[in-house]
Amino acid sequence: MRTTLIIMIVLWSGTLLAQDKNAKATVQVDGVCFMCKARIEKAAIKTKGVKTAVWSVDTHKLNLIYDARKTNLDTIQKRIAEVGHDTEKYKATDAAYESVSPCCKYRDPQIIESHN
Repeated sequence: MRTTLIIMIVLWSGTLLAQDKNAKATVQVDGVCFMCKARIEKAAIKTKGVKTAVWSVDTHKLNLIYDARKTNLDTIQKRIAEVGHDTEKYKATDAAYESVSPCCKYRDPQIIESHN
């Protein structure tokens, strides 16, 4: 009986620890089109520990599920800025921004207007 109780406690503790690894977050990321969506999501997914990344063209929100033991929001946002998209915490360098396709120049009011 005592052994069974100890085994049950160990299994229950393991289940609790497994539940804490996944974190959910929403981050604002600038972009204007489906090419931006693909680039943003790809940069996030390529970050070790990110399980899902879905960016909305309409709201500019990136919904994330990631393993908090392997990565964090800072790392994810830096990766996105490195591919040319501003996040709520990090601005893409001019060189990174210039590397995006001409139709993805989200800082240009004319480009934004052409996508509306």
